[in-house]
Amino acid sequence: MTPFTVLTRDTPAGPVLEISGELDTATAPQALRAIEALAPRPGQQVVVDLAGLRFCDSSGISALIAAHKSVHASDAGLALTGVPRHLARTLATVGLGDFFVTHATASDAHARWAESRSDQ
Repeated sequence: MTPFTVLTRDTPAGPVLEISGELDTATAPQALRAIEALAPRPGQQVVVDLAGLRFCDSSGISALIAAHKSVHASDAGLALTGVPRHLARTLATVGLGDFFVTHATASDAHARWAESRSDQ
């Protein structure tokens, strides 16, 4: 079993939160608290890197939805990166395939965010 960890780092585009291990009933509240604690500024992008995620249940998906709402309430954006295949399939199955902005890597997310900001 991979231990659950949440690491954060700041970038010019906004904070990056790396979640690894299992995002489930026991860990979802911790992940959500970590995302809410980021307090992004308007116009920033929060990137949630899930490349190290080994498992995600409905509680984890609910935490990601709540994080999306929280970040957007701050007039910031949220992107998921490194979404594991099993989670991408689940999100698509439950109708959330297009709910989240997704990118392969945090670098990709930052590049696309910068492009979208320059178009405004």
